[in-house]
Order: sequence, then structure tokens, then C-alpha cells
Amino acid sequence: MSEVLLREVCPNLLMSFPHWTVPCAQKKQMSNSSSPKEFLLRAFADTRELQLLHFSLFLGLYLAALLGNGLIITAIACDHRLHTPMYFFLLNLSILDLGSISTSVPKSMAISLWNSRAISYSGCAAQVFFLVFFILAEYFLLTVMAYDRFVAICRPLHYSTLMGSRACVKMAAAVWGSGILNAVLHTANTFSLPLCRGNAVEQFYCSLPQLRRLSCSGSYLRESGVTVVSLCLVLGCFVFIVLSYVQIFTAVLRIPSEKGRHKAFSTCLSHLVVVSLFVSTLMFAQLSLSISSPAQDLVMAVLYSVVPPIVNPLIYSMRNKELKDALRKLIQWVQCWHQ
Repeated sequence: MSEVLLREVCPNLLMSFPHWTVPCAQKKQMSNSSSPKEFLLRAFADTRELQLLHFSLFLGLYLAALLGNGLIITAIACDHRLHTPMYFFLLNLSILDLGSISTSVPKSMAISLWNSRAISYSGCAAQVFFLVFFILAEYFLLTVMAYDRFVAICRPLHYSTLMGSRACVKMAAAVWGSGILNAVLHTANTFSLPLCRGNAVEQFYCSLPQLRRLSCSGSYLRESGVTVVSLCLVLGCFVFIVLSYVQIFTAVLRIPSEKGRHKAFSTCLSHLVVVSLFVSTLMFAQLSLSISSPAQDLVMAVLYSVVPPIVNPLIYSMRNKELKDALRKLIQWVQCWHQ
């Protein structure tokens, strides 16, 4: 109707500008600023034999993580002797480890099994959200666990007051809430950027740094602001962990008996190893983004996204007698139930 009216009022205008030029220009503008409908993740191998090998390897690692963390969660939940603040936070750590490895590894296994690198736009956004959430929440939880060890060793008389059940629940809620808030901010800001450099993500999962490389130059100022805020939180947690362990070591060295020092140090050794593993792998992975090849980036991503969820249950169960006893009873109960 509008085209007929325009033709009657101003016929020369339509003769000067053919009808196909405006839709074409609009279509070109949309193609330059719109986001892709899917992304292409990086595959570990091109040949079918290596793809099946990668699938088998990741399947074994994934099942090991499920078994280790699942046993710890079940043992802590079923054994009333482990209903203490330290094991409550350890249960949360195992849940976060399961979520972290379940976000990236199954999709990578599917890529190798079905030989399809595509992931939908919404699937990539969900993967970014959950990865940011689980990684940051785990880091915040490790900070809370450092505080728990600090109070247990340096303020033992006030431990029951400072680390009561209500306080532990509030700390855990703060950890999960902070992780969700940071994940929402990073995901919303990243996927609001115009992507004009293709849809190939040089990683086996949707990685924030790789997605930012696909954005148009000079268009990620908002994301940089969110990143600075997150880095300040991460740095603050790191300083808190370091200061906590400085005071812990100082208090342990003041214990007169060697047996007492060994017992006090063994209660925080597992947490210290887990923190060192988590921070070192994550730090090397971030540094490798600018100085290493794509193949090295892939290896570093596997180290900090796959290795900690598998190794953490081993670290905590190897030097913890109470947890080993609970796991032994759980395994014996399962064997008797099957018989």
C-alpha cells in the first residue's frame, strides 16, 4: 500500500533508486554487525583414529572425576562425623569440580565422536556462563577454606563461634552468589559485543579470551571494565590466602612439640596443594594466551580445566584419615549391597 502511494506521489524517486538497493544495503549492514548462529570449536585431531583415541582418553578422565568427586560427596553426606565446616566446604568444592569438568569435557568428546565442531550460539553462551561461574566460585571457595584453616589453627578457641553452621552456610551462599553474578556480567558483556571476525573458536570449549578475539576492534571497552573488577576480586582473594598462610605457618612454628606441629600442618597441607595447583595452572594458561602457539594453549586449557577436578579428590583423600575411613566404609557398604 505504501509503495503504491509513493509511486503515485513521487514516481521519479522510485525510478532513481531501484527497489532492490535499500534491502541489499540493510542486509549487508546486518551481516556485518549481527552475531553468528553457531561457533566452530577446535578439534584435537583430524584423523578418525586420533579422534577416537581422544574420545577414549577424555572419557576415562571424565569418569575418574565423576567417581572421585562423587565418592567424596556421598561419603561426606552419609557420615555424620564429617559434618564439620572443613568437610562442608570440601563437599562444595567437589560439586564445583564436577560442574566445571562437565561443562567442557562432554562437548569435546562429542566433537571427536561425531566429527562435528559446531556449537550453537545459545550453547556457547551457556558454556561460557557455567565455566566462568564454576571457576570463579571454586577460587572464592578456596579463599573461604583458607579462612577456615586460619581460624582452626590461629583462633582455635573461637572456632565454634566463627565457623558455626549458620556462618558456613552464609559463606557458601556468598561464594555461589558471587560466582553467578560474575558469570552473568561476563556472559552478558561478551555476547553483546559485535562479532565480525568469523566464528572459529581456537579452543575446545567456548573461551572468553577466544571469543573476544572475534569481536570488532575497539568494541570491548565494557568487557574490559568487568574484567578489571574480576581481576581485583581475584587479586584480593590471592592476597588474603597468602596472608592467611603466613599467619598459619607462624602459629605452627610456635608450637613446642614436633608432633603438634606436624598435626597442625597436615590439616592445611591438602588445601595448600589444591590452591597451588589451581592458581598455577590458571596463571600459566592465561600467560600462554599471548606468548604460546594454539597447540600450547590447548594443552594449558586441558591442564586447568580437566586436571584439578581429577586430582583434587586424590589430594584430599590421601592425607586425610577420617575421609579415607569414610570412603572405605562407603565402598564396603556398596560391595555388601551388591552381594
